[in-house]
Amino acid sequence: MPLLGALGTASAVTWAYLLIGHGGFWLTSTRLPAEAPVPETWPSVGIIVPARDEAAVLSQTLPTLLTQDYPGELAGWLIDDGSSDGTGELARALAELAGPRTPLTVLAAPPPPPGWTGKLNALQHGVAAASAAGVELLLFTDADIAHHPASVRRLVASALASDDDLVSLMALLRTQTRWERTLIPAFVYFFAQLYPFSRVARRSGRTAAAAGGCVLLRRSALERAGGLRRISGSLIDDVALGRLLKRSGARTWLGFTSDPPEVRSVRPYPHLIDLWTMVTRSAYTQLRRCPVLLAGTLAGLGLLYVLPPIAALVGLAQRSPVPAVTGLGAWVAMVITQTPILRLYGLSPLRGLALPAIAALYAAMTVDSARRHTRGRGGAWKGRLAPTPGRPARPARGADPPGPGW
Repeated sequence: MPLLGALGTASAVTWAYLLIGHGGFWLTSTRLPAEAPVPETWPSVGIIVPARDEAAVLSQTLPTLLTQDYPGELAGWLIDDGSSDGTGELARALAELAGPRTPLTVLAAPPPPPGWTGKLNALQHGVAAASAAGVELLLFTDADIAHHPASVRRLVASALASDDDLVSLMALLRTQTRWERTLIPAFVYFFAQLYPFSRVARRSGRTAAAAGGCVLLRRSALERAGGLRRISGSLIDDVALGRLLKRSGARTWLGFTSDPPEVRSVRPYPHLIDLWTMVTRSAYTQLRRCPVLLAGTLAGLGLLYVLPPIAALVGLAQRSPVPAVTGLGAWVAMVITQTPILRLYGLSPLRGLALPAIAALYAAMTVDSARRHTRGRGGAWKGRLAPTPGRPARPARGADPPGPGW
């Protein structure tokens, strides 16, 4: 009991810091301003959509980009990354149906060269095409992301008003199935805990990140930072992009989508295996493929999430006040800090009581991610393995289910 009490106290103290001093990571108030000043002139924007076998979702998302009410010049490039399901042909058909309001060019990306991921290789070709057209701003958005008709206008107005070089929105993810409702809000919660959104905007801070589903950035800022070739092999490309720009001196901002959402994902994750594959694809990469960081992460998850309910229940059963009080306090802090994100998704705050079990499940996914990377199966996505230094991305045997595309 003394050891359990000491561990419970350590967990409670850590949660007190997270609640009060960790950049308000759990709040969802970091959003685009409701009314940003209207600029005198609207800069030209080039929309770049990397797509690999996205025919199943493209009809729900691409029209929302081609019918934006943006007052300035707007053009789109969809980069077909070796699709085998007719993604490119469908994109051309959807562009014809949408009319000439936002012209769309469909390009075929060649196989990624050594050291490049497929997505970043596709983005690079889109950036080259948009640069040749002379656009001032680039909007990177995934093929599974649907946009509000005013999303581009609001993103640009906010970026100009705050003089930001990068503005990114965390898309509202789908929560229609039981597993989506159970695991998706926790995914967003853990991401915000790793990269507190309010700290991303601090010029003097080191926290840097972006949400790959929706990233608006100045083309000149990307060029000053060295371009996408600087992060060509990054599996977690959105965080790498945010870090690249911030380290070059760019002003960055990351926020939650508003209500109604400016951006939302339509990609379904109906079964546990779909979400499991999404997490295991990049979890070990997030830990730099380091066994020591893996062990530390598992210990941290255990102390922060798994231990509190154990300490609370054992302390209550044994009538031991220290583990009971500290365990309950940490558990309550979990519920409090997850409540805003649960409400963002229209879910009951009581779901926060299950966060210890969900964290344990994510820990298991992280271990499985390490196992897959160790066996040379890390980063598999739509039949292609992530590149290793000096080698191109290569086909995977027995392709995994689709990943997130974030």
